[in-house]
Amino acid sequence: MESNLKNVLVISFGFLLLFTAYGGLQSLQSSLHSEEGLGVASLSVIYAALILSSMFLPPILIKKLGCKWTIAGSMCCYIAYSLGNFYASWYTLVPASIILGLGGAPLWSAKCTYLTIAGNLYAQKAGKIGRDVINQYFGLFFLIFQSSGVWGNLISSLIFGQTTTTVAEVSEEDLMCCGAYDCMTNATANTTASSGPTKTLIYTLLGVYTGSGVLAVLLVALFLDQIKDNQAERETEKMQTQSFWSTFLATFQHLKDKRQCLLIPLTMYSGFEQAFLAGDYTKSYVTCALGIHFVGYVMISFSAANSLCSLFFGKISQFTGRKALFALAAITNLACIIALLLWKPHPNQLAVFFIFSALWGLADAIWQTQTNALYGVLFEKHKEAGFANYRLWESLGFVIAFGYSTFLHVYVKLYIVMAVLVVAIVMYGTVEYLEVKDLPGTPTTMKEAITGSVVQQSRL
Repeated sequence: MESNLKNVLVISFGFLLLFTAYGGLQSLQSSLHSEEGLGVASLSVIYAALILSSMFLPPILIKKLGCKWTIAGSMCCYIAYSLGNFYASWYTLVPASIILGLGGAPLWSAKCTYLTIAGNLYAQKAGKIGRDVINQYFGLFFLIFQSSGVWGNLISSLIFGQTTTTVAEVSEEDLMCCGAYDCMTNATANTTASSGPTKTLIYTLLGVYTGSGVLAVLLVALFLDQIKDNQAERETEKMQTQSFWSTFLATFQHLKDKRQCLLIPLTMYSGFEQAFLAGDYTKSYVTCALGIHFVGYVMISFSAANSLCSLFFGKISQFTGRKALFALAAITNLACIIALLLWKPHPNQLAVFFIFSALWGLADAIWQTQTNALYGVLFEKHKEAGFANYRLWESLGFVIAFGYSTFLHVYVKLYIVMAVLVVAIVMYGTVEYLEVKDLPGTPTTMKEAITGSVVQQSRL
């Protein structure tokens, strides 16, 4: 096998193993550790730490350790989070969340740097265009990586499904506390205790997830080649010169562009809507009415719809234009929010749980692909500052949404998500108006290529 292709596959399957564990754990946090909101608080801490780490850690670690060992070391931070769940408390899970957040930015930066360098090296050797090879490498990576959401959630549902209790045992009284107008009591905890997994099953799942993370580290450490090339030195030197203060200042100087300011609500909405699904829908709808062993199955429909629609909308965006896709996502999310406000979840309506998550996955696919593409098109000459703002505001959306999750009723959170969505669409429409007014006839054929190569910025 050609060496560069082997390295791409090693990274891809390493990330698949790692995020099979993390993705499954993220979906379960609000249900598994609902006491005092520990689970969602840990998720909020992760994204807060991610904001800080993205400003200064990646160039330092990549320069000192190289891409290979930065990837391997950062993966260990994710394993620490799995271990913290074995004895979940404020003194174990919060520090583990900080460690994971600090490792997140170096992990993704090192991966992007490695694939970029590997693609350019192969292109030089094979006489091909570097950009084309890099896009192929990223396409292969995401083809493999995106399935992690399916496997992680499938493992949790299969293991938790071993419990002998049935969903029929959820009382009508407990069901009254499910959905948008939740009782702000321990109804979910009661449901989890009566029809949920035993400690043995929880430890089994955490053991599988920890083992998956360890396998990811070993795969990278043993089989990934270290890149030793002049281009690697140039890339890390470039990152070093752009680190911390220069990146920090460039990020906020970019806010002088009024288009960037107008896109802040849209970018933050991406964090709000993903946080609602992972933190509130899984807890107050799925776990409360069906039991925690159904969380994985419901989230599989989200992951599958998200992956398929990301590919589909990335392809058709050159024909439909981004405005039509943004409108579709807004209408889909708005309809789901209104329906979730009115719907009282019940085990007899099993299919509805999957329909909501699939529709949410469809809308999320548009938000991720098209918002990334929009940043690439609008800020072509200042991509670094543009995408730094993207990561900043999306992460801030996660932090805020997970942060207030414990203190507000679900219906209040749904109204907040709806309000942010309305503001985001109005502001986005203003950006499109300014673009048409200032630059009539701007070509948009480059959107598809940008979407394929930068969508990784949206994932932790």
